Amino acid sequence: MVELAPGRLPGFGPIAVIDIGSNSVRLVIYERLSRSPTVLFNEKVLAGLGRGIAKTGRLQDDAVELALSAVGRFRALCDMMEVRTLDVIATAASRDASNGPEFIAEVERLTGVTVEILSGAEEARRSALGIISGIWKPNGIVGDLGGGSLELVEVRGHEISVGRTFPLGGLRLQEASDGSVRKAEKIASEVLTANEILSKKQGRDFYAVGGTWRSLARLHMFQTGYPLHVMHQYSIPAGEALEFCRAVARGTIETIDSVEVVSRQRRSLLPFGAVVLSQIILAARPKSVIISALGIREGLLYERLDDRERKRDPLLAACEELSLLRSRSPRLATELGEWTGHVFEAMGLAETAEERRLRIAACLLSDIGWRAHPDYRGEQSLALISNASFTGVDHHGRAYLAMAVYFRHFGLVDDALSPRLRELVSTRLKERARCLGAALRLASVLTATAPGVINRIRVDASSERMLLRIPAEFAALDGEIVRKRLDQLARLAGMSSMVVIDP
Repeated sequence: MVELAPGRLPGFGPIAVIDIGSNSVRLVIYERLSRSPTVLFNEKVLAGLGRGIAKTGRLQDDAVELALSAVGRFRALCDMMEVRTLDVIATAASRDASNGPEFIAEVERLTGVTVEILSGAEEARRSALGIISGIWKPNGIVGDLGGGSLELVEVRGHEISVGRTFPLGGLRLQEASDGSVRKAEKIASEVLTANEILSKKQGRDFYAVGGTWRSLARLHMFQTGYPLHVMHQYSIPAGEALEFCRAVARGTIETIDSVEVVSRQRRSLLPFGAVVLSQIILAARPKSVIISALGIREGLLYERLDDRERKRDPLLAACEELSLLRSRSPRLATELGEWTGHVFEAMGLAETAEERRLRIAACLLSDIGWRAHPDYRGEQSLALISNASFTGVDHHGRAYLAMAVYFRHFGLVDDALSPRLRELVSTRLKERARCLGAALRLASVLTATAPGVINRIRVDASSERMLLRIPAEFAALDGEIVRKRLDQLARLAGMSSMVVIDP
């Protein structure tokens, strides 16, 4: 029996998905079925099942052998991990090849699971569900580029249009163009120009799903010296993305700056992924290209949640889990969300709905670094939050969360913060991160991380003075450190401060 470690959450799991694509065969084992699923194990094999199908119509024998070997290993890993539910899905290569049914039959024999062969429309729908599961209130077009096909579908909040599939997968386009990038560009242009999904959705975001596009984004990150290496919700302005794609398509692979950050097996497909993305940008004229680390696998899991779970905020769900696993008092972390809202009101800080959810998320994360040495809790928390695998937040919001918790532990100076990280956050969010950090510092000395206290203590504003109202039963909590931190908080609002013991 697999040991359930203290760092694991209970629930229905582990659960696993084997995803048989046209380029890769991948196993992902998730901790449990939840709104914010956490990956326990992830492995892929670039079997290249789709290679050659455009010309021969068949899966090549060596690719089939490599894929089946991977599937056998994956089934063994699932057994060792005592996976509760295993899904096996297959996409374009298995769907289109004349010997696809024979291959699928062998996969089913190895896994003991009926393989779900997704149609192009179903691939698009699942990819859109993956975007909905990991990006809060998306609005734009989802594009999933595999080895054999490209799926496009519109998404707005929880609404999904009917998707379409196109023969523009990286492997298929490479072969159809005989390896000529110029010819591939012409093919992609003919297929995508005046496409109804792209032509009517200008000015919204484009959500890019798929390994080749993630590799392009990774290359862009390193070429620009971007401070975070988190792929999910990495955003590139459309104009910049177009110029970058053109440069990749024009260049020779091995001479492209920083190309070593992309695996050798992926490099040959970069120009073809760049060609497709550039044609989408020209046709759709999106505001930004946003990379998603989530796709059809996460869409499958999201679909299995009940309606209440699907409507939950994925960021807050993930932060609640981290708080439960790492905080001294998860209950206090929840109480701080409401209490800091009152503090912001007293400081005269109005919030948008997005700023409010970020503040609540920061409160949930405020104590996750407590096991580190006190001198390093700020830096440890900053590193953990900046690079955490949670979803539902863009990189600006992620940097805000990291900075707020850093200030909570380190104080209100930012000497140790990366200048590039500070650049990700607007002046408005920087101000709020500092104010939230100061409020959390005050709460920490008022409560010593004990729950049930902070919601009895009020922060009010009277004229130009910030009042800390402590009930008489907690009067002994007043002290020099409390007054010092209250004064720091008040000064951020341009106010003086005063402690009031309420009868």
